[in-house]
Amino acid sequence: MKFERFQNIIDYNCTNQMKMVNCVRDFYFQMNMDYERELPNLMLMVRPLFNKKNYLVIEMPFKDKEIGALCYKSDFFGYTFLNSALPKVNVNFALAHEIYHIFYQQEPFKKKIELYMNEHYFEYKEELSANLFAGILLMPEPGFQLIFRKFTNEQDNRDTEVTLVAKLMSFFEVPYMAVVIRCYELGLLPDGNVLERLLKVDNNEIEKEFSRLWLNDEILKPTKRDDYPRLEQLVRNVGTECKNKEILKEDAVQKVLENMGKIYNEIRG
Repeated sequence: MKFERFQNIIDYNCTNQMKMVNCVRDFYFQMNMDYERELPNLMLMVRPLFNKKNYLVIEMPFKDKEIGALCYKSDFFGYTFLNSALPKVNVNFALAHEIYHIFYQQEPFKKKIELYMNEHYFEYKEELSANLFAGILLMPEPGFQLIFRKFTNEQDNRDTEVTLVAKLMSFFEVPYMAVVIRCYELGLLPDGNVLERLLKVDNNEIEKEFSRLWLNDEILKPTKRDDYPRLEQLVRNVGTECKNKEILKEDAVQKVLENMGKIYNEIRG
């Protein structure tokens, strides 16, 4: 990431930090959880809240790895598709990003389908806000500060700031750049050569650091989870109920399933 874009993100995040913390606190309250606790399994915690909003969260591998998530809103139901062809850390962040759009976005969706582009920090207000929300949700300040200090105190002469970021990635299961941004918006790392170095780190270096530190590198890999069969079965079950109540005919249900299958085949990698 270029320094100018990084600095614009940090400036926006620092200006809007407290506003977004209030949104995150509200979401923790809805989950019946304490804000000071990190979320070891975000999907498990949030799925009931999505259901209350008439949204389904579905993981499937996309052909296009630039897309982190796809959100579709019909007149009655919403669907959030997460790209499981991406590393687990990216899927976690994409889910947290979409939570903001669905629960807290000020402006309604302009289109029925909205895309979240993986690892792209677009400088649009709602996208910046969604990324800020995701960072705070996945790395709440009290816990993040505590773990940051712990890992800092454990550093030896072989370790660098990249080591510290890798450990934070592993602990919170979030992408590299999300950790770097969180560190700087909280004023935990110095500018200058350290920041210049961190902004140039690539995936290969991250993977090597995970290996050196014996960290769980599975979070850097895609799960390729595919929830489509579950979605298809759900639609079949609803269709059966509607047929029994004479709300729909068999050919209408089949038409829906055929259209779903076509879309699935276009999206899936």
